[in-house]
Amino acid sequence: MTAGKFEIKAYPEMWKDLDMDVERFDKMRLMLGDIYEKTYLSQKNRPSGMAYFDNMIAEIHGGRIKELLAAKKEGKPVIGTFCVYIPEEIVLAAGGVCVGLCGGSQGSVPDAEKILPRNICPMVKSAFGFKAGRICPYFQAVDLVYGETTCDAKKKTWEILDNMVSTYVMEIPQMKKQTDQDMWLAEVKEFKTKVESLAGKEVMLEELNRAVKTMNNKRKALQRINMLRHTNPTPISGKDVLLIEQIAFYDEPVRFTEKVGELCDELEQRIQDGVAVPGKNAARVMVAGVPMALPNWKLHNLVEGAGAVIVNEESCIGTRYYKDLMDEDGEDIETILQNLTRRYMQIDCSCFTPNNERIDQVLKEYRESDAHGIIHYSLQFCHTYNVEEIRIREACEKENIPYMFIESDYSPEDVGQLQTRVEAFLEQISG
Repeated sequence: MTAGKFEIKAYPEMWKDLDMDVERFDKMRLMLGDIYEKTYLSQKNRPSGMAYFDNMIAEIHGGRIKELLAAKKEGKPVIGTFCVYIPEEIVLAAGGVCVGLCGGSQGSVPDAEKILPRNICPMVKSAFGFKAGRICPYFQAVDLVYGETTCDAKKKTWEILDNMVSTYVMEIPQMKKQTDQDMWLAEVKEFKTKVESLAGKEVMLEELNRAVKTMNNKRKALQRINMLRHTNPTPISGKDVLLIEQIAFYDEPVRFTEKVGELCDELEQRIQDGVAVPGKNAARVMVAGVPMALPNWKLHNLVEGAGAVIVNEESCIGTRYYKDLMDEDGEDIETILQNLTRRYMQIDCSCFTPNNERIDQVLKEYRESDAHGIIHYSLQFCHTYNVEEIRIREACEKENIPYMFIESDYSPEDVGQLQTRVEAFLEQISG
């Protein structure tokens, strides 16, 4: 795709049929296209395999929505989510589609603040505002929203959101004792019953085993690209990998896995040929913390705009989503659900206490990525990550790892201040 000609495709008739505020959404479409062009298409020396992901963005509010609507016509349940705790294997086994919802933009926050308190997480407000303002085709297309109890703002918002779109809530354990694992297994079984009800069919053993392999393959592809970017010098920008991680929540999983695999083949060739982005002496930064829902590219744009490169994301949009796999070829459904429960219990979300696994994981990923320093990124009013940041900082100080904490939101108001801090940090780790 040629720079200067990028456009997020318009589907006004389909959006009208979805009962969207078409006029307002079209303005947001144009703004997003402009931001994407400046943020992504201005990069030099991108891998050719990124063309597929550019096209995914061009069709993110059109072609992909058409696919979801076609699935619904075939009786397949379409379930929207914000969280890596949704057992996607069960949705796939039922023939359904699991898709991320809108929630990383400042544009929908005023819609939410007409109803919700102002002093809660920007991601929760942004997501809620997209539904309240009827400016997200995914919200308008799904049969069900999957909610969870990873934070207080979310679990109370689901009660309000349920008045606008059917919302199913799973209780996420806050500890990892046997009683918590038993509770989570019961929650998984209830979710399976709910999905089967939506699909009008029972999940069978063969379908569940196939779904486990599909998700394992997708996660292996993401592990592979993350491992390749750890090469020094890295063959791909952090912005491009972040984009792929974000698209992972929207795209059809088998197709996505194939395209990531093709890109990885290209990256291996680039490494062999010595093709790097940016240069060999660029500062290498690892980001840890909260998820960065599309189109939240603020921090990556600041870091890489200053000449550094981001080489790892320890977050739900990054390694937390794909670092753990499942055993394959389970002999019966009960065994697979138990394996699934164990796999999801390994996710070290900050909702857990204690959460020593996450501290160890951050240090492990820092060493594996050959980074020069860590930026812990959090959203305002995200209490669990903001408090857990203290322990991450102490661990980094103990290990003499250069470290910086950034707390922000989706507005552009703090960009100048953040740019100054980021540049000072990069000077420190480059020195």
